[in-house]
Amino acid sequence: MSAINRQIRLTARPVGEVEPEDWEHVAEPAQEPGEGQFAGRTRFISLDPAMRGWLDDRPSYLPPVGIGEVMRAGSVIEVTASNHPGFHPGDHVVGTFGVQEHVVSDGKGAMKIDTSLAPPSTFLGALGMPGMTAYFGLLDVGALREGETVVVSGAAGAVGTMAGQIAKVKGCRVVGIAGGPEKCALLTDELGFDAAVDYRAGGVKRALREQTPDGIDVYFDNVGGEILDAALTRLAMHARVVICGAISQYNNATPFQGPSNYISLLVRRARMEGFVVFDYAKRYAEAAQEIAGWIGAGRIKVKEHLVKGTVDDFPETLQMLFRGDNIGKLVLELA
Repeated sequence: MSAINRQIRLTARPVGEVEPEDWEHVAEPAQEPGEGQFAGRTRFISLDPAMRGWLDDRPSYLPPVGIGEVMRAGSVIEVTASNHPGFHPGDHVVGTFGVQEHVVSDGKGAMKIDTSLAPPSTFLGALGMPGMTAYFGLLDVGALREGETVVVSGAAGAVGTMAGQIAKVKGCRVVGIAGGPEKCALLTDELGFDAAVDYRAGGVKRALREQTPDGIDVYFDNVGGEILDAALTRLAMHARVVICGAISQYNNATPFQGPSNYISLLVRRARMEGFVVFDYAKRYAEAAQEIAGWIGAGRIKVKEHLVKGTVDDFPETLQMLFRGDNIGKLVLELA
């Protein structure tokens, strides 16, 4: 008797927040691998703020998830059967396999991982897209230099924890913006940030003035909205604003709130640039090697928020991102 493949499919385009009825829970027989294919069982599923954007039918860097399609997601699978020369039973493989229990793949876009170097889930976080995003966003887009002042919003999230720590490795003063005293304490007490600003306490502009007396050289933005506006008022001369995401805006039923303080870019001769990490795919191995070295040397601490459950728990687990419940990389570990 063949295994049952449980999947989460998109059944309607959300308006504002994603609702339970926007998803369909499907169970169907798992497929067997054909020639040149391998099959695997999903072990870990990545949850990322970008997922919300993939649900909207609007122009973006990737086409939207289609109605009736399995939800797009990065995941780690364990190969169970193979007719592919490059993959063998027992291999752990990372790729965009979607929110489903069982996978059949021809290997395109899939990469074997060495679980003796790090736990499988780390290849979805510090050694995966979030780590790559922080690395290239800071070092290439942000053109980070030693001794500069760096501010990171969404600093307790998957990308933010990595961005702040990489900036510290590079010899910068780092201020993180996060929600709540617990997250702020984590940034300063455990991850080595020089200071933290609790946006839930209010007074973000005042706190940034206090913590960046010489201005902000690099602002790494994960949230957009009012926090971006506040940071723009603190730019140093020739500052760089790195636009990575805008999680505060993703569930808006109305148009995104744009920056009203953008004139600071002119006054401070600064620049603001968006980027998509996929543009750096040819250099992922280079970045992963350097990040792994920092982790091995104890210079970067990996923060992961593992939720153990089943594929059916994906919709509720995704909401944790937008409530700010997670600390570090959010991953659904399938039981």
